[in-house]
Amino acid sequence: MSAEGGGLLRPLFAGSRADEELTDRALLQAMLDAERALAVASARVGIVPERAAAAIAAACRADRFNPDDLGRRALGAGNPVVPLVRDLTAAVEGEAGPEAARWAHHGATSQDILDTAASLVADRALGPVLDDLEGAAGACARLAESHRATIMAARTLGQQALPTTFGLKAAGWLIALEEAAAGLERVRAERLAAQLGGAAGTLASLGPVGAEVASRYAAELGLAEPALPWHTNRTRVAELAGALGVAAGVLGKLALDVTLLAQTEVGEVSEPATGGRGGSSTLPHKRNPVTAVLVTAATRRVPGLVATLLAAMAQEQERATGAWHGEWEPRAELLRLVGGAAAGTRELLEGLEVHPERMRANLEATGGLLLAERVAGALAGALGRARAQELVRRLSREAADAGRPLREVLLADPTVRERLDQAAVDRLLDPEDYLGSAGQLVDRALAAHRASMREAAGGQAAGGTRA
Repeated sequence: MSAEGGGLLRPLFAGSRADEELTDRALLQAMLDAERALAVASARVGIVPERAAAAIAAACRADRFNPDDLGRRALGAGNPVVPLVRDLTAAVEGEAGPEAARWAHHGATSQDILDTAASLVADRALGPVLDDLEGAAGACARLAESHRATIMAARTLGQQALPTTFGLKAAGWLIALEEAAAGLERVRAERLAAQLGGAAGTLASLGPVGAEVASRYAAELGLAEPALPWHTNRTRVAELAGALGVAAGVLGKLALDVTLLAQTEVGEVSEPATGGRGGSSTLPHKRNPVTAVLVTAATRRVPGLVATLLAAMAQEQERATGAWHGEWEPRAELLRLVGGAAAGTRELLEGLEVHPERMRANLEATGGLLLAERVAGALAGALGRARAQELVRRLSREAADAGRPLREVLLADPTVRERLDQAAVDRLLDPEDYLGSAGQLVDRALAAHRASMREAAGGQAAGGTRA
């Protein structure tokens, strides 16, 4: 994660390229972009004079306005659009006269501008988020391919379960990342919409061409065109929140896996110790998985923000009395946190160090107990499933309690020896021979990843990606 700017704590959780699209200045410029697009769209249908539209568009530059001052003055109206429109009108009047200035903000209400700006901000912030998710997925694909046959212990309920491969674990991360990214891409392409409805959603002040202005307005901004104004229909906001929540869940799971695998007693992966990262203030020997820790911290904050946006969906009649206002900061914080977590996960995976020898040592630490299921299956034909399960369970417990290899205990049991010779027991306890379809599953994940990359490349070549 980047550590530039943002105060004392913010860079730890949200210092990413997405964060650059979520500043006060970025929101201010998005609001001005909405005002510019409204003037341009209205001029194209003949409502606003071309000269006035050009003057309004020329004035819509964030560097002409002060976000802090607008924020202080927003208290009077309950939102920052009202003071911005006053300042924009004054700026246009100073440049082009009162006749041009009177057309600023024509036909819109404050919520139109702020909702549209929020869609623009989300669209712009999701660009680097999706890029980082793609980078993280690419790193997972490389790990899956290079460690397709790197054997390790699978763990269920925190305990060693069966042999698996690190390649399959990385492939699981890969698929989850790509599914989360697909959800965000759909929301970005289809659900981030322009908002234009006027005071009560009827577009009355724009007369009979209101719907045409709304259509041109959306096209000018590069946002989805809704069938109707969505002032109190907040499904779009909720879908964005949900997709961000899913992405955070995937990133948090991956970071948790890395944290567990990096424990001293496990030691199967580690973060790169470059630039002094991972150090402790008191323990010079520590190599903490700080990137994974920070990703985890960011994603743990996300569900509450998603819940806030879902709770804000119930809004009164044609205009909310507070629920709309309650969306503003949680939505930006969601984008900020998921953006930081995506950037951190990419950094984590691209530098992840994998320790196959430690994976193998941990696999063998239980003396063959990971293959108990296979032994029971081999005995089931002669003993019946229930009896075979009970026998192997008893022998496994005996091996664990005595600290003896399972092989030794199996070969000492007369019931087992009647049915399995030494070569058969050795074969059954070979973890390399009990990986099921792990390799094929890795190959399927990689094939799906390559197909997704080809599809994305084709979309870019055809001009199908958003700006």
